[in-house]
Amino acid sequence: MSTAGTGVYGERPWLARYREDYPTDITPEFGSMLALFEASLERAPQTEIVQYFDGTLTLARLDELSDAFAVALTDRGFAKGDRLATYLQNIPQALIAVIGTWKAGGIVVSINPMSRERELTTLLTDCGAIAILAQEDLWEIASSVVPNTAVRISLTTSPLEFQTRHDPRLFDGIERVRHDGTEDLSEVLEAAKGRTPEPVELGPDDVAFLGYTSGTTGPPKGAMNTHRNVVFNAQTYRDWIQLGPNDSILGVAPLFHITGVVGHMAIALLLPAPLVLAYRFDPAVMLDAIREHRPTFSIGSITVFIALMNADGVQREDLSSLVKVYSGGAPIPPSTVTAFSDQFGHYIHNFYGLTETNSPSHGVPLGGDAPVDETSGALSVGVPIFSTTVAIVRDDGTPADVGEVGEIVTRGPQVVPGYWNKPDETENALRAPDGSVALYTGDVGYMDDSGWFYVVDRKKDQINAGGYKVWPREVEDVLYEHAGVREAAVVGVPDEYRGETVKAFVSLRPGQDVTPGELIAFCKERMSAYKYPRQVELLDEIPKTVTGKLLRRELRGR
Repeated sequence: MSTAGTGVYGERPWLARYREDYPTDITPEFGSMLALFEASLERAPQTEIVQYFDGTLTLARLDELSDAFAVALTDRGFAKGDRLATYLQNIPQALIAVIGTWKAGGIVVSINPMSRERELTTLLTDCGAIAILAQEDLWEIASSVVPNTAVRISLTTSPLEFQTRHDPRLFDGIERVRHDGTEDLSEVLEAAKGRTPEPVELGPDDVAFLGYTSGTTGPPKGAMNTHRNVVFNAQTYRDWIQLGPNDSILGVAPLFHITGVVGHMAIALLLPAPLVLAYRFDPAVMLDAIREHRPTFSIGSITVFIALMNADGVQREDLSSLVKVYSGGAPIPPSTVTAFSDQFGHYIHNFYGLTETNSPSHGVPLGGDAPVDETSGALSVGVPIFSTTVAIVRDDGTPADVGEVGEIVTRGPQVVPGYWNKPDETENALRAPDGSVALYTGDVGYMDDSGWFYVVDRKKDQINAGGYKVWPREVEDVLYEHAGVREAAVVGVPDEYRGETVKAFVSLRPGQDVTPGELIAFCKERMSAYKYPRQVELLDEIPKTVTGKLLRRELRGR
């Protein structure tokens, strides 16, 4: 691997792709996210930091509520370094819990609200959280898990709070419920109102979040996202996307996910600027939120933008305010970028990163178009962001040549120092031979001679069809070129003759009538004989994680 500032490709050739107003390197301006929050509070206390349906929350009010939250935690024995788990949808209480936990010196563990007993048990046990804030409607699940963990502070809250609209499309059937063994957040905050917590010292190396990997290729691991990591990438969002206090952020990504943590919460707190929340992603509800609040920036999985494109009644002007659009977390078909631009006039810029890189490690400069590789049809994920060096390495660990496919290895201020209580996993994925921190991503890709990077696929997803190597993404990109295809996922399935063959799972656009045979023929005309899918199965929905990643593992198990 390279040293900072240089790489195996010389003096960071990708810098030639930067905008003229981009710095090549940036330094974190704050020692912690708490210091970042306090600076924004002093600068603009009346900024609306959250817009939640017809409710708002200013920075000053967030400060008061998070003070009370911190006091309540410490009164109950919560100390510096302790972990608080949040089990919430995209609601204002998530920000109260995050800031309040930091004020108490703690670490936030953001848990997917779609998690059920097994996943929740795994995460709570692994992180050793002593406190949890859960939605009332999720407590039935949590109640069977919490008694068998280290959790001894149980708070619940309702998504109905901080707004009065109670949109039936989201909240039908949700009512306020008091659960035995829990305390109501609003009552806890009221009891601690007006009190301020004892000051705590949080440094750059303290852990701000434990971000659990999605577990698509194995058991989830808690990436230790430090305050330095989060501050650095909050500034990356600001400077890369040219965001300022006159912008506002549409919260389409889940706040438990690293994209929501950094690309929504952290950047909103840094600017400061409003974060538009709408409980969970529903295309019709999100469209109404865009029409009402007129956000200027968003980042989410490409499936979010596909859903908005296909929403009933959507008009070009509905998304006219959303002038800065980025997508990450899942591969982006070039045809979808073109279709979105044609429909709404906005280009979807690529961001690429992992939980372990605290959101982006690569990005397409604002206002630029990512190239498409002529051979594979893959859309570039961009170039390494500020202060970041990336190498492509072969299986034997030696540097790959320009254009040669290998594993992507990333080094920079956004790379986490390790996994929580997993030294062996840390050593395997996050250590270079010289002992420094470098993330071996498990993603396969290459760099072209202009410094653009391309992600081919996950190493474990490669299909071996009769000795020929097939990357699912290449087949998926061709399927997305068909006018009838809404979403596509490709996997390898057992085959008596070829050992493994290519199978595609496809969901169709509304009103389209396309047969599997037609889709196979479509691909056959456009791909090498060994690549096109021999089987196509039509599904109403492709199974995905809540962040939009295709669950190929689940499809293989069908």
